[in-house]
Amino acid sequence: MIKKLAIVVLFLLLSTSALAQQKEEHKLVQFQMAILKKGPQWDATKEFDRNSIFKQHFANVISLLDSGKAIVAGPFQDESDLAGIYILRSASTEEAKTWVDADPAVKAGLLVFEMHPWWSEDIFKKASQPLKWNTVYLGFLKKGPNRKEGDGKTPEVQELQKAHLANINRLAETKKLVVAGPFGDDGELRGIFVFRVGSMKEAQELAATDPMVKIDRLRLELHPWNVPEGMIP
Repeated sequence: MIKKLAIVVLFLLLSTSALAQQKEEHKLVQFQMAILKKGPQWDATKEFDRNSIFKQHFANVISLLDSGKAIVAGPFQDESDLAGIYILRSASTEEAKTWVDADPAVKAGLLVFEMHPWWSEDIFKKASQPLKWNTVYLGFLKKGPNRKEGDGKTPEVQELQKAHLANINRLAETKKLVVAGPFGDDGELRGIFVFRVGSMKEAQELAATDPMVKIDRLRLELHPWNVPEGMIP
C-alpha cells in the first residue's frame, strides 16, 4: 500500500512523457470523477419536492454502484457548495457524462457537475452489505501560489519533491492516508488525498505536514465525505 501511494502521488510531479511510462508500468486505471455541486434549482425547489427528488437520486447512486459503473460515490457532509462525488469506471468522458446527466437531481437542476479524468490503481471493492456509510476526509490538491510553470526541474523543487514523497510514505505507514491519485487534465485540481481518521482536525494536521503544502506550492481543500463501508480498503 505504501509503495502504491508513493507511486501515484509522484505523478503529480512528473513530466508528461514520464507520467505515461509510469502509468503503463504500474497499471494505473483512468477513472472519471464527477464533482457534484449545488445547482440553480437547489434553493428554488420546495423542501417536499427536493426530498422526493433526492430519494430518486439515492436510488440512482445505488444502481450505479451495483452495476459497477460507479466504484465509489457519496455526499460531502459540510456546508460548502460541493455536494458529493461519483468515481466512475467508463470507456470515455462522454459515456460517464451521460450517466451523470441521467441522475434525477441533475436533471431537476438541484445538482450540476464537472467531470475530470482521474488516475488510480484499481484497489476499490464492492460495498459491504447491509449498506453502511462511513466518514472519511477527502482533500482536493490544488495549485498553490508558489507553484511556477516549469520550476519542477530546479534542484530546490526536486529536493522538495523527495521530501513530499517521503511524507506520503510516512502517512501511508500510519494507515491514515488510504487513497491518493492525480487528475489527468492538467488543470487547477492536481489530485486528491483521502484520510481515514477520527476528525477533520486530525486530517488537517496530517495534511499540514506535507512539504508542498507548507510552502504553498500545493493547497489542500478538505471535506468530510460519506462513502459506503468496504469500498475503500
